[in-house]
Amino acid sequence: MGRGTTAAPPLQALVGLAVPVCQEAERRSPRTGPGRPPDIPDWVLAALIFVAVLCRKKTKAAQYRFLCARRADLAAWLGADHFPARSSYYERYRRAHRLFREAIRLQGQQAVADGLAAPEVVAVDKTLLEGLGPPWHKQGRRRAEVPAGVDPDTTWGYSFHHGWVQGYSYEVVVTATAGGGVWPLAASVDTASASEAATFGAKIGQLPPGVKYVTADSAYDVDDFQRDIEEDDRGRRTGRRFACPENPRNGTGQKPGPAQKRRERRRQFLAGRRGKKVYRQRSRTVEPFHEWLDRAFEVARVWHRGLDNNRTQVLAAIFAYQVLLRYNHEKGNHNGQIKAILDSL
Repeated sequence: MGRGTTAAPPLQALVGLAVPVCQEAERRSPRTGPGRPPDIPDWVLAALIFVAVLCRKKTKAAQYRFLCARRADLAAWLGADHFPARSSYYERYRRAHRLFREAIRLQGQQAVADGLAAPEVVAVDKTLLEGLGPPWHKQGRRRAEVPAGVDPDTTWGYSFHHGWVQGYSYEVVVTATAGGGVWPLAASVDTASASEAATFGAKIGQLPPGVKYVTADSAYDVDDFQRDIEEDDRGRRTGRRFACPENPRNGTGQKPGPAQKRRERRRQFLAGRRGKKVYRQRSRTVEPFHEWLDRAFEVARVWHRGLDNNRTQVLAAIFAYQVLLRYNHEKGNHNGQIKAILDSL
Protein backbone atom coordinates (compact mmCIF):
# COMPACT_ATOMS: atom_id res chain seq x y z
CA MET A 1 0.00 0.00 0.00
CA GLY A 2 1.44 3.32 -1.05
CA ARG A 3 2.08 6.50 0.86
CA GLY A 4 0.76 10.00 0.28
CA THR A 5 3.06 12.97 0.10
CA THR A 6 3.22 15.10 3.21
CA ALA A 7 4.34 18.10 1.11
CA ALA A 8 0.80 18.31 -0.27
CA PRO A 9 -1.98 20.22 1.53
CA PRO A 10 -3.20 18.16 4.52
CA LEU A 11 -6.51 17.00 3.03
CA GLN A 12 -4.87 15.95 -0.24
CA ALA A 13 -2.10 14.14 1.65
CA LEU A 14 -4.63 12.33 3.85
CA VAL A 15 -6.58 11.22 0.78
CA GLY A 16 -3.31 10.02 -0.74
CA LEU A 17 -2.74 7.82 2.31
CA ALA A 18 -6.30 6.50 2.40
CA VAL A 19 -6.81 5.61 -1.27
CA PRO A 20 -4.35 2.67 -1.57
CA VAL A 21 -5.82 1.08 1.56
CA CYS A 22 -9.38 1.47 0.24
CA GLN A 23 -8.34 -0.02 -3.10
CA GLU A 24 -6.72 -3.00 -1.42
CA ALA A 25 -9.75 -3.45 0.84
CA GLU A 26 -11.99 -3.65 -2.23
CA ARG A 27 -9.69 -6.24 -3.78
CA ARG A 28 -9.81 -8.29 -0.58
CA SER A 29 -13.60 -8.06 -0.24
CA PRO A 30 -15.04 -7.79 -3.76
CA ARG A 31 -18.73 -7.49 -4.51
CA THR A 32 -20.67 -10.70 -4.91
CA GLY A 33 -24.06 -11.49 -6.39
CA PRO A 34 -25.79 -10.77 -9.68
CA GLY A 35 -25.44 -7.65 -11.76
CA ARG A 36 -22.52 -5.85 -13.35
CA PRO A 37 -20.08 -3.82 -11.23
CA PRO A 38 -21.06 -0.16 -10.75
CA ASP A 39 -19.46 2.54 -12.88
CA ILE A 40 -17.96 4.09 -9.75
CA PRO A 41 -15.85 1.54 -7.81
CA ASP A 42 -16.57 0.94 -4.15
CA TRP A 43 -13.16 2.29 -3.15
CA VAL A 44 -14.03 5.67 -4.70
CA LEU A 45 -17.26 5.84 -2.67
CA ALA A 46 -15.30 4.87 0.44
CA ALA A 47 -12.72 7.59 -0.23
CA LEU A 48 -15.48 10.20 -0.63
CA ILE A 49 -17.13 9.05 2.62
CA PHE A 50 -13.71 9.15 4.30
CA VAL A 51 -13.29 12.80 3.28
CA ALA A 52 -16.78 13.75 4.46
CA VAL A 53 -16.35 12.02 7.84
CA LEU A 54 -12.80 13.36 8.21
CA CYS A 55 -14.21 16.87 7.80
CA ARG A 56 -16.98 16.00 10.32
CA LYS A 57 -20.02 16.55 8.13
CA LYS A 58 -22.68 14.82 10.18
CA THR A 59 -25.60 14.31 7.79
CA LYS A 60 -25.58 12.71 4.38
CA ALA A 61 -26.99 15.93 2.92
CA ALA A 62 -24.17 18.00 4.44
CA GLN A 63 -21.62 15.45 3.28
CA TYR A 64 -22.89 15.43 -0.27
CA ARG A 65 -22.95 19.25 -0.48
CA PHE A 66 -19.41 19.41 0.89
CA LEU A 67 -18.15 16.84 -1.60
CA CYS A 68 -19.89 18.52 -4.54
CA ALA A 69 -18.25 21.83 -3.64
CA ARG A 70 -14.83 20.11 -3.89
CA ARG A 71 -15.66 17.92 -6.83
CA ALA A 72 -12.80 19.14 -9.05
CA ASP A 73 -10.13 18.58 -6.40
CA LEU A 74 -11.52 15.18 -5.45
CA ALA A 75 -11.64 14.06 -9.08
CA ALA A 76 -7.98 15.01 -9.48
CA TRP A 77 -6.89 13.34 -6.24
CA LEU A 78 -8.83 10.14 -6.91
CA GLY A 79 -8.34 9.99 -10.65
CA ALA A 80 -12.10 9.43 -10.96
CA ASP A 81 -14.07 10.56 -14.00
CA HIS A 82 -17.51 9.99 -12.49
CA PHE A 83 -19.16 11.53 -9.44
CA PRO A 84 -22.06 9.74 -7.72
CA ALA A 85 -25.57 11.11 -7.90
CA ARG A 86 -27.11 12.02 -4.56
CA SER A 87 -29.33 8.92 -4.52
CA SER A 88 -26.36 6.66 -5.33
CA TYR A 89 -24.25 8.23 -2.58
CA TYR A 90 -27.03 7.75 -0.01
CA GLU A 91 -27.69 4.15 -1.02
CA ARG A 92 -24.09 3.02 -1.23
CA TYR A 93 -23.23 4.75 2.04
CA ARG A 94 -25.26 2.06 3.82
CA ARG A 95 -23.06 -0.70 2.35
CA ALA A 96 -19.65 0.93 2.70
CA HIS A 97 -19.09 -0.37 6.24
CA ARG A 98 -17.92 -3.72 4.83
CA LEU A 99 -15.06 -2.06 3.00
CA PHE A 100 -14.12 0.12 6.00
CA ARG A 101 -14.01 -2.89 8.31
CA GLU A 102 -11.48 -4.54 5.99
CA ALA A 103 -9.57 -1.27 5.52
CA ILE A 104 -9.14 -0.91 9.30
CA ARG A 105 -7.73 -4.42 9.48
CA LEU A 106 -5.34 -3.83 6.57
CA GLN A 107 -4.11 -0.49 7.85
CA GLY A 108 -3.55 -1.98 11.30
CA GLN A 109 -1.45 -4.75 9.75
CA GLN A 110 0.52 -2.17 7.78
CA ALA A 111 1.19 -0.11 10.91
CA VAL A 112 2.59 -3.22 12.60
CA ALA A 113 4.70 -4.11 9.55
CA ASP A 114 6.08 -0.55 9.39
CA GLY A 115 6.96 -0.54 13.08
CA LEU A 116 4.43 2.16 13.95
CA ALA A 117 2.33 -0.14 16.14
CA ALA A 118 3.71 -2.57 18.74
CA PRO A 119 1.38 -5.60 18.84
CA GLU A 120 2.80 -7.54 21.81
CA VAL A 121 -0.15 -6.49 23.99
CA VAL A 122 -3.60 -5.71 22.58
CA ALA A 123 -6.83 -4.72 24.30
CA VAL A 124 -10.43 -5.22 23.23
CA ASP A 125 -13.35 -3.18 24.49
CA LYS A 126 -16.90 -2.23 23.62
CA THR A 127 -18.49 1.18 24.21
CA LEU A 128 -22.05 2.45 23.85
CA LEU A 129 -23.20 5.24 21.54
CA GLU A 130 -26.40 7.20 22.01
CA GLY A 131 -28.88 6.89 19.13
CA LEU A 132 -31.03 9.62 17.59
CA GLY A 133 -34.69 10.08 18.44
CA PRO A 134 -36.83 9.68 21.56
CA PRO A 135 -36.62 6.73 23.98
CA TRP A 136 -38.40 3.53 23.03
CA HIS A 137 -38.87 1.62 26.26
CA LYS A 138 -39.34 -2.08 26.84
CA GLN A 139 -43.10 -1.97 27.33
CA GLY A 140 -43.63 -0.01 24.13
CA ARG A 141 -41.36 -2.36 22.21
CA ARG A 142 -43.26 -5.37 23.53
CA ARG A 143 -46.54 -3.84 22.35
CA ALA A 144 -44.94 -2.75 19.04
CA GLU A 145 -45.79 0.88 19.83
CA VAL A 146 -43.20 2.92 17.95
CA PRO A 147 -42.88 6.55 19.15
CA ALA A 148 -42.76 9.24 16.48
CA GLY A 149 -39.20 9.96 15.37
CA VAL A 150 -37.64 6.90 16.98
CA ASP A 151 -34.83 5.03 15.26
CA PRO A 152 -36.22 1.46 15.16
CA ASP A 153 -32.74 -0.07 14.78
CA THR A 154 -31.66 1.15 18.22
CA THR A 155 -31.63 -1.18 21.23
CA TRP A 156 -30.85 -0.71 24.92
CA GLY A 157 -27.47 -1.56 26.40
CA TYR A 158 -25.92 -1.13 29.83
CA SER A 159 -22.40 -0.40 31.01
CA PHE A 160 -20.94 0.69 34.34
CA HIS A 161 -19.57 3.83 32.67
CA HIS A 162 -22.64 4.92 30.70
CA GLY A 163 -25.55 3.31 32.54
CA TRP A 164 -28.49 2.45 30.28
CA VAL A 165 -28.15 3.76 26.71
CA GLN A 166 -30.53 3.41 23.77
CA GLY A 167 -28.52 3.27 20.60
CA TYR A 168 -25.54 1.45 19.17
CA SER A 169 -22.12 0.16 20.18
CA TYR A 170 -18.71 -0.33 18.65
CA GLU A 171 -16.02 -2.81 19.59
CA VAL A 172 -12.37 -2.14 18.88
CA VAL A 173 -9.08 -3.98 19.30
CA VAL A 174 -6.11 -1.64 19.82
CA THR A 175 -2.40 -2.07 20.51
CA ALA A 176 -1.69 -1.69 24.23
CA THR A 177 2.04 -2.39 24.54
CA ALA A 178 3.76 -0.27 27.20
CA GLY A 179 5.63 2.59 25.52
CA GLY A 180 3.92 2.02 22.16
CA GLY A 181 1.23 4.00 20.39
CA VAL A 182 -2.45 3.10 20.51
CA TRP A 183 -3.40 1.81 17.05
CA PRO A 184 -6.79 0.33 16.13
CA LEU A 185 -6.33 -3.11 14.58
CA ALA A 186 -9.92 -4.31 14.13
CA ALA A 187 -13.39 -2.91 14.78
CA SER A 188 -17.08 -3.58 14.35
CA VAL A 189 -20.35 -1.73 15.03
CA ASP A 190 -23.60 -3.22 16.26
CA THR A 191 -26.65 -2.32 18.31
CA ALA A 192 -26.25 -1.42 21.99
CA SER A 193 -27.57 -4.78 23.17
CA ALA A 194 -25.03 -6.81 21.17
CA SER A 195 -23.12 -9.16 23.48
CA GLU A 196 -19.34 -9.23 23.58
CA ALA A 197 -19.66 -13.02 23.48
CA ALA A 198 -21.16 -12.66 19.98
CA THR A 199 -18.97 -9.89 18.56
CA PHE A 200 -15.37 -10.63 19.53
CA GLY A 201 -14.86 -14.18 18.25
CA ALA A 202 -14.40 -13.19 14.60
CA LYS A 203 -11.64 -10.71 15.52
CA ILE A 204 -9.38 -13.31 17.15
CA GLY A 205 -8.30 -14.67 13.77
CA GLN A 206 -7.46 -11.10 12.66
CA LEU A 207 -4.86 -10.53 15.39
CA PRO A 208 -1.31 -9.92 14.08
CA PRO A 209 1.27 -12.68 14.55
CA GLY A 210 3.23 -10.63 17.10
CA VAL A 211 0.43 -10.56 19.68
CA LYS A 212 1.38 -12.24 22.98
CA TYR A 213 -1.27 -10.90 25.34
CA VAL A 214 -4.95 -10.10 24.72
CA THR A 215 -6.56 -8.07 27.51
CA ALA A 216 -10.30 -7.74 28.05
CA ASP A 217 -12.75 -6.95 30.85
CA SER A 218 -14.93 -9.58 32.51
CA ALA A 219 -17.66 -9.22 29.88
CA TYR A 220 -15.31 -11.24 27.62
CA ASP A 221 -14.99 -14.14 30.05
CA VAL A 222 -15.83 -16.81 27.47
CA ASP A 223 -13.94 -20.11 27.43
CA ASP A 224 -14.01 -20.27 23.62
CA PHE A 225 -12.09 -16.98 23.48
CA GLN A 226 -9.35 -18.24 25.79
CA ARG A 227 -9.12 -21.53 23.88
CA ASP A 228 -8.91 -19.83 20.47
CA ILE A 229 -6.27 -17.35 21.70
CA GLU A 230 -4.10 -19.73 23.74
CA GLU A 231 -4.40 -23.02 21.81
CA ASP A 232 -4.17 -24.14 18.19
CA ASP A 233 -6.51 -26.56 16.41
CA ARG A 234 -4.77 -29.52 18.05
CA GLY A 235 -4.99 -28.10 21.56
CA ARG A 236 -1.32 -27.14 21.69
CA ARG A 237 -0.34 -23.91 23.45
CA THR A 238 0.33 -20.98 21.12
CA GLY A 239 2.31 -18.92 23.63
CA ARG A 240 -0.41 -16.25 23.76
CA ARG A 241 -2.21 -15.29 26.95
CA PHE A 242 -5.80 -14.16 27.46
CA ALA A 243 -5.77 -11.63 30.33
CA CYS A 244 -9.41 -11.37 31.29
CA PRO A 245 -10.85 -11.25 34.84
CA GLU A 246 -13.45 -13.86 35.68
CA ASN A 247 -17.14 -13.23 35.60
CA PRO A 248 -18.25 -15.40 38.57
CA ARG A 249 -21.48 -16.36 36.82
CA ASN A 250 -19.56 -17.96 33.96
CA GLY A 251 -17.67 -20.31 36.27
CA THR A 252 -20.59 -21.41 38.40
CA GLY A 253 -21.06 -25.17 38.44
CA GLN A 254 -18.23 -25.93 36.01
CA LYS A 255 -17.06 -29.53 36.09
CA PRO A 256 -13.36 -30.44 36.12
CA GLY A 257 -12.02 -30.53 32.57
CA PRO A 258 -10.16 -28.47 29.93
CA ALA A 259 -12.33 -25.36 30.45
CA GLN A 260 -11.75 -25.37 34.20
CA LYS A 261 -8.00 -25.87 33.68
CA ARG A 262 -7.92 -22.91 31.30
CA ARG A 263 -9.81 -20.80 33.83
CA GLU A 264 -7.36 -21.71 36.59
CA ARG A 265 -4.41 -20.95 34.31
CA ARG A 266 -5.89 -17.53 33.55
CA ARG A 267 -6.57 -16.86 37.23
CA GLN A 268 -2.97 -17.63 38.16
CA PHE A 269 -1.57 -15.45 35.38
CA LEU A 270 -3.66 -12.42 36.37
CA ALA A 271 -2.65 -12.84 40.00
CA GLY A 272 1.04 -12.74 39.06
CA ARG A 273 3.28 -9.72 38.57
CA ARG A 274 3.41 -9.99 34.78
CA GLY A 275 -0.35 -10.44 34.48
CA LYS A 276 -1.09 -7.40 36.63
CA LYS A 277 1.35 -5.27 34.62
CA VAL A 278 -0.14 -6.37 31.29
CA TYR A 279 -3.71 -5.80 32.44
CA ARG A 280 -2.96 -2.28 33.70
CA GLN A 281 -2.30 -1.27 30.10
CA ARG A 282 -6.07 -1.36 29.42
CA SER A 283 -6.69 1.72 31.52
CA ARG A 284 -3.98 3.59 29.61
CA THR A 285 -4.95 2.53 26.08
CA VAL A 286 -8.31 1.16 24.97
CA GLU A 287 -10.35 2.92 27.66
CA PRO A 288 -8.94 6.38 26.83
CA PHE A 289 -9.19 5.55 23.11
CA HIS A 290 -12.98 5.92 23.24
CA GLU A 291 -12.57 9.43 24.61
CA TRP A 292 -9.94 10.30 22.01
CA LEU A 293 -12.13 9.10 19.14
CA ASP A 294 -15.10 11.06 20.48
CA ARG A 295 -12.99 14.19 20.90
CA ALA A 296 -11.85 13.89 17.29
CA PHE A 297 -15.14 12.85 15.63
CA GLU A 298 -17.92 13.43 18.16
CA VAL A 299 -19.18 9.85 18.01
CA ALA A 300 -20.64 9.51 21.52
CA ARG A 301 -23.95 10.25 19.78
CA VAL A 302 -24.29 8.69 16.35
CA TRP A 303 -24.77 10.86 13.29
CA HIS A 304 -27.48 8.90 11.50
CA ARG A 305 -30.51 6.68 11.88
CA GLY A 306 -30.21 3.01 10.96
CA LEU A 307 -27.63 0.38 11.85
CA ASP A 308 -25.88 0.19 8.48
CA ASN A 309 -25.60 3.99 8.18
CA ASN A 310 -23.97 4.18 11.60
CA ARG A 311 -21.74 1.21 10.89
CA THR A 312 -20.34 3.16 7.96
CA GLN A 313 -19.99 6.40 9.92
CA VAL A 314 -18.24 4.94 12.98
CA LEU A 315 -15.95 2.61 11.04
CA ALA A 316 -15.05 5.45 8.67
CA ALA A 317 -14.14 7.55 11.73
CA ILE A 318 -11.89 4.78 13.11
CA PHE A 319 -10.27 4.39 9.69
CA ALA A 320 -9.77 8.17 9.52
CA TYR A 321 -8.18 8.04 12.98
CA GLN A 322 -5.66 5.51 11.66
CA VAL A 323 -4.88 7.68 8.63
CA LEU A 324 -4.36 10.71 10.87
CA LEU A 325 -1.94 8.72 13.06
CA ARG A 326 0.06 7.71 9.97
CA TYR A 327 0.08 11.26 8.59
CA ASN A 328 1.18 12.61 11.98
CA HIS A 329 4.03 10.08 12.05
CA GLU A 330 5.15 11.03 8.55
CA LYS A 331 5.25 14.66 9.66
CA GLY A 332 7.75 13.60 12.32
CA ASN A 333 5.36 13.69 15.29
CA HIS A 334 5.58 10.38 17.12
CA ASN A 335 2.47 10.83 19.24
CA GLY A 336 -1.30 10.57 18.92
CA GLN A 337 -2.04 14.31 18.90
CA ILE A 338 -4.28 14.51 15.81
CA LYS A 339 -6.85 17.13 16.80
CA ALA A 340 -4.75 19.97 15.40
CA ILE A 341 -4.61 18.25 12.00
CA LEU A 342 -8.39 17.87 11.96
CA ASP A 343 -8.91 21.50 12.92
CA SER A 344 -6.69 22.59 10.02
CA LEU A 345 -8.79 20.88 7.34
